[in-house]
Amino acid sequence: MTSSARASFHGFEQAPLREYVERAYLDYSMYVILDRALPFLGDGLKPVQRRIVFAMSELGLNAGAKPKKSARTVGDVIGKYHPHGDSACYEALVLMAQPFSYRYPLIDGQGNFGSSDDPKSFAAMRYTECKLTPIAEVLLGELAHGTVDWTPNFDGTLEEPTWLPARLPHLLLNGTTGIAVGMATDVPPHNLNEIVSACVRLLDDPDATVRDLCEHVLGPDYPTAAEIITPRTELRAVYETGGGSVRARAVYARENGNIVITALPWQVSPGKVIEQIAQQMRAKKLPWLEDVRDESDHANPTRIVLIPRSNRVDIDGLMGHLCATTDLERSYRVNLNVIGLDGRPQVKDLKRLLTEWLEFRTSTVRRRLEHRLAKVERRLHLLEGLLIAFLNLDEVIRIIRSEDEPKPVLMQRFSLDAEQADYILETKLKQLARLEEMKIRGEQDELAAERTQIQNTLGSKARLKKLIKDELLADAKKFGDTRRSPIVARAAAQAISETELVASEPVTVVLSEKGWVRAAKGHEVNAAELGYREGDGLLQAVHARSTQQVAFLDSAGRSYSALAHTLPSARGNGEPLTGRFTPAPGTHFQALVAGEADTRLVLASSFGYGFLTRFENLVNRQKAGKTMLTVPDGARVLAPALVKDPTSDRLAVITSAGHLLVFAVADLPELDKGKGNKLIEIPRAKLGTERVAAVAAIPDGGTLLVYSGQRAPMRLSWKELDAWAGARATRGSLLPRGWQKIDGLGVE
Repeated sequence: MTSSARASFHGFEQAPLREYVERAYLDYSMYVILDRALPFLGDGLKPVQRRIVFAMSELGLNAGAKPKKSARTVGDVIGKYHPHGDSACYEALVLMAQPFSYRYPLIDGQGNFGSSDDPKSFAAMRYTECKLTPIAEVLLGELAHGTVDWTPNFDGTLEEPTWLPARLPHLLLNGTTGIAVGMATDVPPHNLNEIVSACVRLLDDPDATVRDLCEHVLGPDYPTAAEIITPRTELRAVYETGGGSVRARAVYARENGNIVITALPWQVSPGKVIEQIAQQMRAKKLPWLEDVRDESDHANPTRIVLIPRSNRVDIDGLMGHLCATTDLERSYRVNLNVIGLDGRPQVKDLKRLLTEWLEFRTSTVRRRLEHRLAKVERRLHLLEGLLIAFLNLDEVIRIIRSEDEPKPVLMQRFSLDAEQADYILETKLKQLARLEEMKIRGEQDELAAERTQIQNTLGSKARLKKLIKDELLADAKKFGDTRRSPIVARAAAQAISETELVASEPVTVVLSEKGWVRAAKGHEVNAAELGYREGDGLLQAVHARSTQQVAFLDSAGRSYSALAHTLPSARGNGEPLTGRFTPAPGTHFQALVAGEADTRLVLASSFGYGFLTRFENLVNRQKAGKTMLTVPDGARVLAPALVKDPTSDRLAVITSAGHLLVFAVADLPELDKGKGNKLIEIPRAKLGTERVAAVAAIPDGGTLLVYSGQRAPMRLSWKELDAWAGARATRGSLLPRGWQKIDGLGVE
């Protein structure tokens, strides 16, 4: 579009939508960055915080005053300086009053200002009252001394300070968080004494490095007593780059055999931690723990009691697991992105941040001294005229009484300027009568000495630096305190695997024909004698340990797995596997197996194909399972055969017609998944009626059991199996007459 086309049209400017949106979004983003989300390095405040503190000072709500309703403060803030939502403004006010949120609260709140368990549970602003805390003086004490620039408020009827003349680097003391457009800030709180010590070091040694400053600033200092476990080297890297993370961990102690948590990481809710622990207990993932109680009260704001099941429980191991799986250990992001003295946002390292703040403080002190110097010189100038009037009091009174315009006469008669003449004329006669020359000259001497001192300070960088240092140390002595968050070098917590958390006990896992599963304690359980739902019965049972995985195979050859200790008790009918997994429609579960990750087993289908694999290949966390065995149409999955030694074990394959073939397990390929190789030959003509009934792996010296009906099983010793030995994929030999209806195989 040409420039002529962009010209105004009926009072409106025409511009392409792309240009308009780009400009509007840029303006919005700059507003969010500079006037909303990021703090100013000088006073460490966002605009809404600055306006709240200033409005409270204008209302006279200093530390020694009587508090007023919070609604009064919020009304002044949004009505005079911050035309935004009252709820957001009140929330910012509450945050500055919460001792568990701010390291050095700026507001003293009376009423319900929330709790560490729920910081947003504060009462409405019409119920609470507030005033400033003593440390707010650090931000406001020099406001009236010409130290800041003033700007019109949003409607131009009032003026507000562009920043507050902070005597301490408040940005680092209380920290801040904010999300702007395309950038964010996360400044952690620090200890006042440490920050002042670093500032003094930098004043004495401007060439000090971040490493040198870290000798004073040990790390963040959160409002809670939780330990900071980040190594010193990593903390130093955070301050050198202006970004990184800090990890904090809860503090606990042993008390009468119980575990008592006395401090939580910053911004962590005790109620949430208790719920996280209770959730693991309900899921049977914390067998070491018997109970958890919240004994927090006014005297003990944080007291969470964990009751172990026995004295043999590894307390440190249990707490390490809880720290890794709950908010007992938390990581905090650090991003020292602030608006600098140049008005631009930038990520700064610790030295640059403190150096710029000292520049800000130096400028503030210089402006304060210059403002005071101007007042002293003006007062001296007025006293000079007043002394002349005192020395010539009768003449002054005569001129005032006799002249219609005494001001120009006074100016000409005594060589006064207009300001001095006005001051003399405004002075009451009774005050002039009481004036004494010595008093005037005494005040002149005091002011002259003060002027000389100020001029000397302004004219000497060393004197100015010493003044700043002395004021920093004085504020540190007045408001400083000891560190709350101890720095303890510890490794990050590691969660304990579920198998380590559970006691290893023998269990019998039972799968019914309808796909219901349960686990009975012990290996002496007779699964056939358990009760089943109507129309259901035993499909398969396996022996396992409570710490082992159990794999289930469906009719499509897909594998699903679960830990044995998570299965329901055998006291009832169990639960359907379809509640845990999501098999494909039309499929049903046909087999199960349990073992360790390196356990070998043979997977086979009733069509006579199979392969050797590791148990770990069957284990997966997907509810939809994973494909393991390729099952031809019409075939079924057989119960897997556990292999003790693939190099020496034999595999017995038997068909429903009584054909038995024995060959070495080593003849089978080891695969991760697939169809496998042919195990036994079944003539094509008999595929409709004859199927592989079962497979079993016999260890060296073992005995094969052949089950058929209600009769006792046929027992074939290791040596007797030679009669049925043959090459893989051959027909095998027929069992004796009467053993042609096979129910299954067993090994002992």
